[in-house]
Parts: sequence; C-alpha cells; structure tokens
Amino acid sequence: MRYRIDKSDIIPAYLQLYSQIKKDIVSGIYSFGVKLPSKRLLAEEAGVSVITAEHSYDILCEEGYIEPRERSGYFVVYKKDDFLSVSESVADLNVKSKNLHSHEDVIPFSVLAKTMRKVLLDYGEDILIKSPNHGCYELRAAISSYLARSNGMKVLPEQIIIGSGAEYLYSLIAQLFGSGAVFAIESPSYDKIKKVYTAGGIILEHLKLGNNGIKTGELQKTKAKVLHITPFNSFPSGVSADISKRNEYIKWAEETGGYIVEDDYSSELTVSMKNEDTVFSLSQNGSVIYLNTFSQTIAPSMRVGYMVLPTSLTDEFQNKLGFYSCTVPVFEQYVIAELINNGDFERHVNRMRRRRRKKRDNEE
Repeated sequence: MRYRIDKSDIIPAYLQLYSQIKKDIVSGIYSFGVKLPSKRLLAEEAGVSVITAEHSYDILCEEGYIEPRERSGYFVVYKKDDFLSVSESVADLNVKSKNLHSHEDVIPFSVLAKTMRKVLLDYGEDILIKSPNHGCYELRAAISSYLARSNGMKVLPEQIIIGSGAEYLYSLIAQLFGSGAVFAIESPSYDKIKKVYTAGGIILEHLKLGNNGIKTGELQKTKAKVLHITPFNSFPSGVSADISKRNEYIKWAEETGGYIVEDDYSSELTVSMKNEDTVFSLSQNGSVIYLNTFSQTIAPSMRVGYMVLPTSLTDEFQNKLGFYSCTVPVFEQYVIAELINNGDFERHVNRMRRRRRKKRDNEE
C-alpha cells in the first residue's frame, strides 16, 4: 500500500483515503474478488484512525465498489471489464418504495425568510424583470459551482436549463428528440415519466429492474436510443444502481450511440458522507443529460428543477427549443442562488444526511 494523507488539504482524511482506494480499484490494482487490507492495517499505513479507515470503506461499500463479508473482511465487487454487478439477482424485484422525504426535511423557515428578505433588498425591482429563457445566469452559475463541489461535475452555466420541476424538463427532452423517438425506461418507474413522454409522442420500452438496476439482458435487447434512469432511488422500487451498473449504462450508450437521461431524484438525501458518483460525472463521451430538482431539498412547494445538457446537445437544444420562456419566476431563482452561494443549502443537506444516518444507526 502507498496511501498518504495530506493533513494540510481541506478535503477530509476519510475522503482522501476513499479516493485513493477507489482509484486503485478502478485501475485494476485491486481486481474483482480481491480482499482489501484490514481496517487496522489500512489505518496504520495511512497514519489515520481505524474509524477514518472504516468511514472510507463504508463509502466504497455504499457505492458498490466493495462489500463486507462477515469475519472475512472487505472484497472488491467492481468489475471493470463487463460491468456486471456481483449483486445482480435473477430473482424478481421486491418492490419497496422508499419514502425519503419528511416534514423535517424542509429548509428552516427562518433561513428561507432571511434569504428572501436579502434578495428583495439586493435586487429590488429587478425581481420584476422577465427571466432569460434558460434561466437567470446567477442561478445557473451557482448550480455549476455546486455540482463541481459536490458531484465532481464540471459543467458551464450555458449547459444548464432551469424549469419548473422534473415533469416540465421531461417534456423538453421529449421535444428535443422528437415524436416517434424510442425511449427505454425502468419497470416499474414513476408513473408521470411514462405519461409525459407518451404525451410527447415518445415510444416507450419498459426494461425490468433487478436488485441493483436494469437487468443486463433487458439492456442488451432494447432498441431504444434514449435510456431514462433513476440510479439513486428508483420510484416505487427504491432500487439504487451500484457503480458497476452505472458503468454498464455508460457502456450501453457508447456502444449504441445512444443518450442517457439521468434523473438524480432525491440523491442529496443519501446517508453517505459524500454524494454518490453520478453517471454524468463517470461518462467520458458526453452522452448524459442530467436532471435534478430542489423540491426534495428545500421544500415541496419549491417547484424548481434544472437540466444539464452535454455539450453535444447544447446547440441543437438552442435551435429547437431555445425560444421557450423560463417557467420559474426570477425571485425564486435569486433565492435559490443565494442559498447555494452563502452555504445555507449545503448546510441544510448535511443536516438531513446526519439525521438519516442517526436514524439508520438507531434502527440497526
């Protein structure tokens, strides 16, 4: 082992260690089935506590790179060559919806009220001006910075489209690819995905889910050119795709020349100590359209979502759909931008995660 922790780095030690081990797994230094060093040995080598080493392994487990085996240690389950997950089951999916949202999850009213007052003072009558078609630059720039910090997604504000929730953005995607296009969606999946796409003239193929995402056989036989996935928390099944399955989706897009719509619904509500790797951040060929909203992280009444286009589609989107007016009032856009820029948004997300981890630990 050669793991070293830079104590002067602002990145926490457990995340530095996680990143180094992950790099070794992906590069094949630790191949499928190999046992990793014990937590104690890892801690001694890296000069950290056993708890820090355990936190690093926990994140790798949550993301599907490794798995713990009772009284045996940790073993690599990431397969680079064929991307098949060791946990994929041929058994029928046991559907169990995860109700991730509760009344405790809304951002504190005092924080929201303070931010709204500040926006009114800072922007004055500018909140009455019509929004640019793709959304206010202030919000798109704030989202761009946030995605870089939290998800490792390096995108320009020009790639981001603001809209009033996921359903509106689904409709734009349907129009982008055009009536008669064939989309593949998860089965089961959120009912409104089907309804919006069907209303837009999209032909749907329903691909059965396994215990960690769309079954490999289903993916291999689809004729679709667009794959709509919800890798973190598919509704109503509650299924999450592990890292091998996410790479399998990317491989499908590369081999078929298709596009992926990554619906990252409620991903900030993970109990992990870091955001899970998005398919967008893992992809190298610019074939992923990324979607997320603020209704789960700020408040259900905040019907604001955003879409990140790959650079290969930005010109086409502008030519076909750039005439659409933004459906979100500028006041709400400025409020969300301020929440992101002043750190209140991420502090709130971290509070939700800590609460979920505590609840999980108490239930175990």
